[in-house]
Amino acid sequence: MGEEPITLSENTGALRGRTVFITGASRGIGRAIALKCAADGANIVIAAKSAQPHPKLPGTIFSVAEEVEAAGGQALPLQVDVREEAQVADALATAADRFGGIDAVINNAGAINLTNVESTPPKRYDLMQSINSRAVYLTAHLAIPYIKKSTNGHILSLSPPLNLQPKWLGPCAPYALSKFGMTILSLGLAEELRDTGISVATLWPRTLVATAAIEFAVGSREMFEQSRKPVIMADAAYEILCTEKGVLSGQQLIDEELLRERGVTNFVEYAHNPDMADQLAVDLFLD
Repeated sequence: MGEEPITLSENTGALRGRTVFITGASRGIGRAIALKCAADGANIVIAAKSAQPHPKLPGTIFSVAEEVEAAGGQALPLQVDVREEAQVADALATAADRFGGIDAVINNAGAINLTNVESTPPKRYDLMQSINSRAVYLTAHLAIPYIKKSTNGHILSLSPPLNLQPKWLGPCAPYALSKFGMTILSLGLAEELRDTGISVATLWPRTLVATAAIEFAVGSREMFEQSRKPVIMADAAYEILCTEKGVLSGQQLIDEELLRERGVTNFVEYAHNPDMADQLAVDLFLD
């Protein structure tokens, strides 16, 4: 179990009975999105690899399922490796059968390694491309037939706005390629699906977010002091999923900017340490 989520945006009930398929939802941002949508009465498909407790990382698909049900949603925990076509296909079919359809897919599962080309082993390079950009293609390819049947379908990927400045590419081109690939695929999908009513967008945090990626892959737990809680991304994702008629399709969204547009003015409580709310670190790929 993780920290108790907070929310600074209102739940409206717009997602009641909707089915949201979230990859990598056993912890961090994925878990926060699951609980936010569950509190609205949504059906949550927790599609992640973690079925057994990790010695360093809290949360499994089953622990989050319990939290989802406690929050007011229906939960379907499924062990899924987003690299495996058969597993993703089976999970989507199981979810659609259980809940009568799929309304949204959130591509949250990710792999991160902030190394340059010379320092990135091929195995690590392949892992990032397959879990990040390829998974956006694969989940969309397999999920589109289901989402087309929704009255408010969404594909949302947690990836950054395109920013090809050398200062971002030089230190970590392999990771940048995988994340920008998610965004490029999303932009292409938005155009491809423009006449279907499915909204395709990306979402990225303005600041660092206090997750395992920050603690183990980027820096240390000390960086949490310069980070916001995952719930800010959950609140922003919720606003996106509630937006109808493809209004946000094709957009590269930033959590804080979107929430300000939706009326949120107090961001202090989103900070991991509210006393440091004015000293937060800007996230990767943002100037």
